[in-house]
Amino acid sequence: MSADLGGRVEQYLEERRRLGFELRCQAYCLRGLACYVRNIADYESLTLDVMAEWARQTNLSRVDSRTWARRLKSLRPFTRWMQQFEPRTEVPDYTIFGRPSERLAPHIYTEPEIIDLLAAARRLGPESGLNGRVFEMLFGLIACTGMRVSEAIGLHNSDVDLQRGLLTIRRTKFAKSRNVPMHLSAVSALGKYRWIRDLAGATQDEDAPFFPDTRLRRHGEPLDQRHVERVFGGLRKELAWVNRGTHHAPRIHDLRHTFVVRRILLWQQQGIDVDQAMLALSTYVGHAKVSNTYWYLQAVPELMAIAAQRFEDYMPEVCDV
Repeated sequence: MSADLGGRVEQYLEERRRLGFELRCQAYCLRGLACYVRNIADYESLTLDVMAEWARQTNLSRVDSRTWARRLKSLRPFTRWMQQFEPRTEVPDYTIFGRPSERLAPHIYTEPEIIDLLAAARRLGPESGLNGRVFEMLFGLIACTGMRVSEAIGLHNSDVDLQRGLLTIRRTKFAKSRNVPMHLSAVSALGKYRWIRDLAGATQDEDAPFFPDTRLRRHGEPLDQRHVERVFGGLRKELAWVNRGTHHAPRIHDLRHTFVVRRILLWQQQGIDVDQAMLALSTYVGHAKVSNTYWYLQAVPELMAIAAQRFEDYMPEVCDV
């Protein structure tokens, strides 16, 4: 039966991806579940007990019921789909570990932290190789455009138009494509990086990755996200940042959050109507809904004052009491 579960997982993922869903995290969880039940001798169907025990299995150093609840929540769409083939499949609810907590607050990087990160990335060995340049530019591009790491490592040479200062993000999260204009300083940095990269022998083919892997066994292939995360983890340990978010540690994805927060703060300083500009920002960073962009106003301490001011503007009679 566990072998059948593995097959159903792949069938489900294939069907959903044909509809445009990427499902990177859900695929990881579902394949982990299939692997887990493969070792259960008396396994017959997906029950709440089986899924709860799997949810508790984790290598993370910080483990609590919220983590388990999030893992169970990731199974819900699959278990509903699975019931058409195996009616005994149970759908996990919130009675086991409680309702998953809301989105955790990000670590908002200071400018010195970003400068230190890029300098540390540039020092990555080997000294005479391209590795440090690749990671310096990768993290720098995420920081100055708010791209997702998957979007950045997915760029091909043809997606980077330095003459027009434009990046093309092709069918990533939510199966959407978009264009990302860049500041002149970013265009200049990318141009210098491309020149150094090409001198080092990287292929200039249009379909080649803009950020190639420099490791011998994957030389010239697109960077693997797990490898990027491992490299970032090493730099994070070296730089010993004090974590100001509620995740286990500062993350690459927090560079994206930092970009959004800085843009909103800049608009406020310039006297720009934040509400008028939010839709443009939401489109620029590729949010599915503008409400995902407004989330920052109530989740990030640096922006709470803006949220409070907006409330006062809408409810002056309440604030004057």
